[in-house]
Amino acid sequence: MTFAPPPRSEKPRTAGITAMIDFGPDEMGWTGEHGLRDLMACAAPFIDMAKIYAMNAILMPEDAVKANIAIYRDNDVVAYTGGVLFEYAYLRGEVDDMLDHVERLGVPALEISENYVTLDSDERHEFVARAAKRGFQVIWEFGRKNPDAPFDLDEVGGMIKGAMDAGAHHVILEQSELDLLEEASPGDFAKLSEQPWFPHALIEGDPYRFPQQHGEIIKQFGPEVNLANIAAGQCYRLEGLRRGIGRAVDYAMFREYGL
Repeated sequence: MTFAPPPRSEKPRTAGITAMIDFGPDEMGWTGEHGLRDLMACAAPFIDMAKIYAMNAILMPEDAVKANIAIYRDNDVVAYTGGVLFEYAYLRGEVDDMLDHVERLGVPALEISENYVTLDSDERHEFVARAAKRGFQVIWEFGRKNPDAPFDLDEVGGMIKGAMDAGAHHVILEQSELDLLEEASPGDFAKLSEQPWFPHALIEGDPYRFPQQHGEIIKQFGPEVNLANIAAGQCYRLEGLRRGIGRAVDYAMFREYGL
């Protein structure tokens, strides 16, 4: 093909990762089996990961979840369960039961978060290592849903290093934490990309602020920034933003032509 769109990195990617959030049959994208097949037919090359939202791994019919996981697998998309599922299992003392369930579904990865529960470092590392030893790709999420103070870059850097040393593959930065940091300390927010762990981090966006927020993140951190919580109906447009297509990035694709 000689007439092609602006270039971007291809899968498997180590940068510019798009992690979709699969809400299930929802206004943000109807990802029942047929809807998901249609989405993958168009957008699979642009989607690297897909999070099974919140408790959907146990709320939805098991056969429906398994069918979606198979579709993701066939399209080289890494599916993972959301951290709320882990937190629920932790509070019930049923983490091993949760791991058994996720394994039975065929989900290759899972998120361990601390949105509402609080783990000390030894607990965090033990749960990350336990899941990694079971063969799961582990994503650790930093941050609370309702933070009361902006986070310290060095402190969080130490927590991320510990989680990754224990076996975490990626880290997700909670949207609420990023919003507070950007508001209270924009200088530190701008320094995120300077941190040694940033290439392993996914910035969590807000689907309800798409595309403006996502365009600003791309302008600040570049088109190969890792982004999470992208709704199914937003993945195609996000790929355009990464390539400089759209008002949210001021049609950056035309800059090389002096426009």
